[in-house]
Amino acid sequence: MTEIILTTINARFIHAAFGLRYLLANLGDLQPKARILEFEIKQRALEIATEILAHSPRVVGFGVYIWNASLSAEVVSILKRVQPSLFIILGGPEVSHETLLQPIVQEADLVITGEADLKFAEVCRAILSGKTDFPKVVHAELPKFDQITLPYDLYSQEDLAHRVLYVEASRGCPFTCEFCLSSLDVPVRAVDLTQFLPSLEDLIEKGARVFKFVDRTFNLSLQTSRTILQFFLDHWKDGMFLHFEMVPDRMPEALIELLARFPNGSVQLEVGIQTFNEETSKHISRRQNYTKLANNLRLLRAQTGVHIHADLIAGLPGETLESFGTGFDRLLAMAPQEIQVGILKRLRGTPIIRHDEAFAMVYSPHPPYEILQNKDLSFANLNRLRRFARFWDLLANSGRFSETLPLLWKNEPSPFLAFLRFSDWIGERLGRNHSIALIALAEALFQFLNQELQIKEAAETLMRDWLKDGVKRERLPFLESILGPTAHKSTSSSRAQRPAKRQARHLASE
Repeated sequence: MTEIILTTINARFIHAAFGLRYLLANLGDLQPKARILEFEIKQRALEIATEILAHSPRVVGFGVYIWNASLSAEVVSILKRVQPSLFIILGGPEVSHETLLQPIVQEADLVITGEADLKFAEVCRAILSGKTDFPKVVHAELPKFDQITLPYDLYSQEDLAHRVLYVEASRGCPFTCEFCLSSLDVPVRAVDLTQFLPSLEDLIEKGARVFKFVDRTFNLSLQTSRTILQFFLDHWKDGMFLHFEMVPDRMPEALIELLARFPNGSVQLEVGIQTFNEETSKHISRRQNYTKLANNLRLLRAQTGVHIHADLIAGLPGETLESFGTGFDRLLAMAPQEIQVGILKRLRGTPIIRHDEAFAMVYSPHPPYEILQNKDLSFANLNRLRRFARFWDLLANSGRFSETLPLLWKNEPSPFLAFLRFSDWIGERLGRNHSIALIALAEALFQFLNQELQIKEAAETLMRDWLKDGVKRERLPFLESILGPTAHKSTSSSRAQRPAKRQARHLASE
């Protein structure tokens, strides 16, 4: 019998639950009595509850996040109704703030807030010894890294073969961005590299090739980041892919020189810019040097083969549609491979709520708690930006239409306004933002370029994009009448970048 089940609902199968592996690694003598069960968001609550109960556990530890909050609440409700004696412990960012107000907390027995690596084992040991009179909320003291057993030997061969492996060299963030939960994580603590690097080496020897560092500011300590990058260069294997979140205005020449030594497309840098509006930056307590940021992004594009994933957030206090568009155009000119346009979310516990009255911030009460409107952005304009973000992801970030897409703003001063016009048009034409076949997107793009903008080279350019990289795709019959029936003959193009781009998009979509 498994007495302790550690479980969560992942956004996708490819994402391994890092936190559960930390909890299991630190259970000590209880580890043989425990196991991890991971589920996916597409599964039904009854299916998940059935599998958990099949193991007859006494304790279930449930990781609750913004993407699984609603489904997790359903599962917990079923578990407690079927087996009231089951002791359910909740943890994770979604239940760590405004805790007692949440229905899922009322259903469960206990919530551990904070970093529960050690506290979870302590609570489980007490429960299995017969203790049940805990307060509803137990706060975990902040553990030091030298107290924690690292979890990397718990990644299975299936994980190594099919999943992104999450690793961390540090916890915490020194910045105070008011929309982000990481602003509450102080102080920054670093792992002992003499333990960490051998763990990475062991994973590589077992076949691991994809590593995502979850550090909020990987390049905060330049010595540490350089040591880790050099480690990967020294242990490089074909097919490896690395993801780091970096502070974009903190990249000295020595760091860029190291990044330049990696194969093209094998390293992804996620750089959170969020806004170019300096007043908005002040409102949200975000500090960044825009001149250094721009210089660093241009150096990275010019001197390295890294894949840059840059983030902007729509709906921040003080940001108008016009200023957001100006910032988008400014970022696009720096030529990152991906620009993710996110919509502001009111995460539980974050101090962004202090602006609610002054900026008339209105958020959805349901996960993921996105902003609906504020005094500078109407409900209608925020919906336009949501649609913009979706079609930008499908058309631009996918890399499938890299030649064709710039035709939208060929004769326009603002790429943002040009793409916004197109996304308004395609949204009205198709009536939806999701479940759109690639061929339907291609046809809509061509029709807009050909009929609305009268771009003469649209057909030839789109066909080149469609056939590039040697990828076999469906025919485009709407182009055959223009280019002839032999237009689909494939061209000889390199495929080298395709696997890296696909992997980058897996990592960026969490």
